[in-house]
Parts: sequence; structure tokens; C-alpha cells
Amino acid sequence: MRHLLLGLALTATLGSSFAQEPQTDLPHVRLSAGMHQIDAQVAQSPDQREIGLMYRKQMPQHEGMLFAFEQPGVQCFWMKNTILPLTAAFIADDGEIVNLADMKPQTIDSHCSTRPVRFVLEMNQGWFTKRGIRAGTKLTGEPFH
Repeated sequence: MRHLLLGLALTATLGSSFAQEPQTDLPHVRLSAGMHQIDAQVAQSPDQREIGLMYRKQMPQHEGMLFAFEQPGVQCFWMKNTILPLTAAFIADDGEIVNLADMKPQTIDSHCSTRPVRFVLEMNQGWFTKRGIRAGTKLTGEPFH
């Protein structure tokens, strides 16, 4: 019995430490905001979307994460276990940015789309502002039609 309990404790410990690793093996898609190129990892499944950019210590400026949902809805994001300051772009099916939200690391403040969307793109905070990209800007790429 003692070995069984030790094995369960070890499994729980390994499982929780594994869960605190950033996900870096998601498929990528290339997006464009005018002349600016974005290399975005795509989080499509509920598990992938739940982990998102948690535990990531750095991210190159041209990279981000695109969250793709099955149906349009008011999407809300928070920053629990997320170390990097990020900006979320809430994006309509046609690629139009509906609204942007700067998000502070390690908080549970809710940041939501102002209308139903299927896509949310997270980039390093300041990326959109530095490039003059705001609500109404259209992104192009495979996911948007």
C-alpha cells in the first residue's frame, strides 16, 4: 500500500509540474496586419485555449497566439499564470479587429470582446500600438474569410 501511495504522489507531482510548462508545439499560421507579419501559434481545442500563453517567459515580437473558437461568442480572457504582459485583439470572422485589451500579467481581471467573435490574437503588449493597429484594422490570413 505504501508503494501505491508513493506512486500516486509521484504521479501527481509529475503531472502538476508538467502542467506548468508552456505549450510550444501548436500548429502555426501566418497572419498579416498590412505590411506587418505575424507568426501565430493556433490554440483550437479547449485544453489548448485554457493553457494559452501561460508559463511563457518570453515571446519574439513577431509571434503571438491565435485562439480559435467553434462559434462566435463574447470571448473573455484573463492572465492567471501568464507572466508576459499581453494585448488581446478580438477578431471577427472577416479579420476585422473588434477591440483590443491590454492585460496585466498574473491577474484574474476579465477582458472581453465588445461583440461576438471567433478569434482572439494575443501579442506582446505594445505590439499593436507601436504599429498603429487598432479596432477596425483588418488582419489577413488563412483563418479569416
